[in-house]
Amino acid sequence: MNRMNKDRKMPVISIEGGEGTGKTTLIGMIQEYFAGKELDFIVTREPGGVKIAEEIRSVILDPKNTEMDGKTEALLYAAARRQHLVKKVFPACKAGKLVIFDRYVDSSLVYQGYVRGLGIEDVYQMNRFATEDFMPDLTVYIDLDPAIGMERINKNADREINRLDLEGMEFHYKVREGYKIIAERFPERIKTIDGDQTIEAVFNDVLKAIEAIL
Repeated sequence: MNRMNKDRKMPVISIEGGEGTGKTTLIGMIQEYFAGKELDFIVTREPGGVKIAEEIRSVILDPKNTEMDGKTEALLYAAARRQHLVKKVFPACKAGKLVIFDRYVDSSLVYQGYVRGLGIEDVYQMNRFATEDFMPDLTVYIDLDPAIGMERINKNADREINRLDLEGMEFHYKVREGYKIIAERFPERIKTIDGDQTIEAVFNDVLKAIEAIL
């Protein structure tokens, strides 16, 4: 087990969901909420969060890179994740900060392990190596019908369109299936929230889940 799992003074939380589930808006609301509290925290994203990981992100999500092999994709995510942890997350945990991820290991288990067909267990073991078994105390999964999510994306002219947004609907429905499998595998960690509510209602449900472990 990674020493950071034992030594962390504040919880580590990840927010997960398919495309168009409103994660970015929710995380902004969470950030604003905690900014008004006497808590030292960071909000960070994957892939990305630090310079090298952001550069890897640009390769992974570039719409031109349609020929990318599934294993290459999984390895790039794991590499970005490792750099992110070492340079940003581990130091934050050591300093006693609350850490909130916009996506983490579960995204790889779903997108590469399940949807790309690489095998959830194989991708999990790859990420155990990359992260030294560093996992969140709580993962909030926003569950939403992919048809609604893609409709939201198409209506949002300001949203960055990445390579995953260009996949067909079958891909996005399989993503939802994958998250449900992962949620059943890790029920003690993953809390499922109904994303087909007003953003305020979803935020309140997410906040209750987070405050329960603080």
